[in-house]
Amino acid sequence: MELGKITSFLDRELNIAAFRDSSHNGLQVENSGCVRKICVGVDASLEFFRKAVAKKADLLICHHGLSWGDSLKRITGLHYRRLRCLLDHDVALYACHLPLDAHPRLGNNAGICRALGLGQLKPFGIYEGMTLGYRGLLPRAIPYPEFRERATAVFGNMVATLEFGPARVRSVAVVSGGAADEIAQAGEAGVDVYVSGEPKLAAYSLAQEYGIHALFAGHYATEVFGVQAVARLLADRFPVDAEFIDLGIRL
Repeated sequence: MELGKITSFLDRELNIAAFRDSSHNGLQVENSGCVRKICVGVDASLEFFRKAVAKKADLLICHHGLSWGDSLKRITGLHYRRLRCLLDHDVALYACHLPLDAHPRLGNNAGICRALGLGQLKPFGIYEGMTLGYRGLLPRAIPYPEFRERATAVFGNMVATLEFGPARVRSVAVVSGGAADEIAQAGEAGVDVYVSGEPKLAAYSLAQEYGIHALFAGHYATEVFGVQAVARLLADRFPVDAEFIDLGIRL
């Protein structure tokens, strides 16, 4: 399969041109043009690259890519080692950061909402003028410990829980990754539970003062949903094999 056909399809499907982002979304490293095997992952790390090379991947798709702002101004040290791994094995790299958080079907936040059983979704969580997350409702109010158990089953762990909300919960807001500050928006919206990735000290007082629960499941664990959805889409759309590589990070 031609690399350009896959990346052009992703550019359109993810609407990457619509987002202001420090990540240079889209194709970041080219290969010789042929794709037979795709591996997707959260981070463009050497561990991910090496595992993908072992699976004979031609194209890697990451939520967190290599090129951010002027990060590749000098190709030295770790940047050199990462790029050399890709170039030595003729492996392309495609990155999609904020567009993959916000996408209504493929995105991390939409995927989390589906996994938690939320309905009546509405856009939520403004970051630098862009709305990245969603808020929704459970079919019925349930005891908070039951919801916490459901979330633990979805994510596999909890980095931190802040339990200041009502005994029974129904409304939930979700913004994946490093979005602890957006708990203030959840408090202003009056939701029962806020779900995100990385905890932050300031979130404690905000959850307490707004009287809501907050679950932080880890940056990694909350951002596997988007790349997994992209892998399924590409395997259905193109004659290629697409596989998610889980590094099992619990941060």
